[in-house]
Amino acid sequence: MLKVGVIGCGGMGRDHIKRITERTQGAQVVAVSDVFEEGAKKAAQIAGGAKVYTDSKALIEDPEVEAVLIVSPGFAHCDDLLAAVRAGKRVFCEKPLCTTADDCRKVMEAEAASGKHLIQLGFMRRYHKGYIQIKEEIATGAYGEPLMMHCTHRNPEVGTNYDTPMAVHDTVIHEIDLCHWLVNDDYESVQVILPKTTKYSHSKLKDPQIMLLRTRSGICIDVECFVNCKFGYDINCEVVCEDGSLKMGTPMAPSIRKNAKASTEITTDCFVLFKDAYDAEIQNWVDCAEKGVIEGPNTWDGYLAAVTADALVKAQETGKIEKVVTVEKPAFYQ
Repeated sequence: MLKVGVIGCGGMGRDHIKRITERTQGAQVVAVSDVFEEGAKKAAQIAGGAKVYTDSKALIEDPEVEAVLIVSPGFAHCDDLLAAVRAGKRVFCEKPLCTTADDCRKVMEAEAASGKHLIQLGFMRRYHKGYIQIKEEIATGAYGEPLMMHCTHRNPEVGTNYDTPMAVHDTVIHEIDLCHWLVNDDYESVQVILPKTTKYSHSKLKDPQIMLLRTRSGICIDVECFVNCKFGYDINCEVVCEDGSLKMGTPMAPSIRKNAKASTEITTDCFVLFKDAYDAEIQNWVDCAEKGVIEGPNTWDGYLAAVTADALVKAQETGKIEKVVTVEKPAFYQ
């Protein structure tokens, strides 16, 4: 039984605690940590009475905690990741790995120096059945080479604390990882186009945005990011190849005919839409802990996403095509 300590007891943290407690095989939440003690106490109750900490480092150093699940805000990830690596403990870290490429590089260097692959990153779309099917179909070669990708990431609404760069770091970060994984290609350049802003936005948020990414082999990707679309949590993806096109079902729900109407529900909740993917990724992390391997997104993937995100944020400011520049991939992650 893998004894897990959870850092961060907000909505996603509580969701993961509930997941591990009720649906994950081979794991148990034994400790939780949050700077807000009351939140930590409520989260501990979900786990049936886990230890409560307000200091994440104390949780990491707890000898009973064998593995750490980090669900705190992105700016707090770096220090906890470095502490967990020093302690030699396996980590599941929700995206982003860190909020800057420099911090990601620090974590990457520390993990490589430890000689152990310890960190898995929470890009859960790699565990969604539809995306897995698309990747497997591309790999057959039956559709020829991928040429273009069209994606949308729409959210009903966001709070006033959500600003223009967050569209990259908190939202399109998923497409950044997903698209390079689907076609097994890294990014060369990016650009951001800012259309007319919706009346539901505010002074610090340009919404919607169109983000353009070009891979090293020349695949062109467009991502529509619209975080105040009002009508639902609407995620779409199409890969256009030489001999065919592969597209996710849109929306991902059954069509219902009733009262002289044909309708399909669009959920407003990412936890509902990707519930099975979240379950699968945490179960995979637990299973891999027993085997001593990392099969999911790793620290290098987190670094690549951060470098690409930094280029996109720069492109938001300049309106120009910006290069995505990475360090050479370390042999440790080959």
